[in-house]
Amino acid sequence: MGAGASNMEGSEGWGQTSLGDMPESCVAPVLLYLDPPEICLVARLNRAFRGAASADCVWATKLPANYRYLAALAAAADDDSSSDGSVEGNGRCSSSVATKKEKYARLCRPTPFDGGTKEFWIQKSKGGLCMSISSKALAITGIDDRRYWSHLTTDESSFFCYRFHSVAYLQQIWWLEVAGEIDFCFPAGSYSLLFRLHLGRPHKRMGRRVYDSELIYGWDIKPTRFQLSTSDGQHTTSDYHLDGPGHWILYHVGDFVISSSDELIKLKFSMIQIDCTHTKGGLCVDSVFIYPKDHQPEECIRK
Repeated sequence: MGAGASNMEGSEGWGQTSLGDMPESCVAPVLLYLDPPEICLVARLNRAFRGAASADCVWATKLPANYRYLAALAAAADDDSSSDGSVEGNGRCSSSVATKKEKYARLCRPTPFDGGTKEFWIQKSKGGLCMSISSKALAITGIDDRRYWSHLTTDESSFFCYRFHSVAYLQQIWWLEVAGEIDFCFPAGSYSLLFRLHLGRPHKRMGRRVYDSELIYGWDIKPTRFQLSTSDGQHTTSDYHLDGPGHWILYHVGDFVISSSDELIKLKFSMIQIDCTHTKGGLCVDSVFIYPKDHQPEECIRK
């Protein structure tokens, strides 16, 4: 018996198992409980986890419910970009993309639409839809009169890599009205809409970022009203005294709820300050942002 036991111990790997022996069909259900960055992380463990981490059944649960609608917009944007030679074919969201993981990765990149004045993308961690709307897509009273407004080229527009490289700058005006609207199929869920504003004209001096504080006036007398309405009857209003000169601030307009991922909904939003007893000036309007309601960006002011 002693010899038999010795022979069994000498057989390398006999009766031993490891994570690498798990079939992909057993690994995939576990990955359903992980967020996309975590899935990509565990894919490094071994071949079984790597195969399961690329499975369509895993990434189908991470994609937005209306990902086909979003992917079609992304494919159209990629086609436009490739036709003018501004982007290579790698990473495009076309019908040739074989896996849902690749579609998820493409939707995480910003997709411009409406002539490049709007962009959408999904969050890498949760897959929630985000959107930014440039000041050039907004209807601004007096925007064509250089006495009141001008467009500034800047590298401070928007967040991270989502940039329009231009902001609208208000020099002075009696009647402030900035409005916009959008028709879009949002994935079902709750969203927040915010205006990104800056008091003072930012610029560089001696390599340092500065702003003209002496040109800011009129915002502390009466509050600015922000409004949001949807085509299905939702409406919200918020009033703020604009503050925080020298800083980009997100003003929370309100929240809205999407019940169906397959229905086109129209959003209308605005900011107005129409008290004509005084002039206002020194305001930069960057863009309007739409985020999942549970997202908490920095520099955000809420009621």
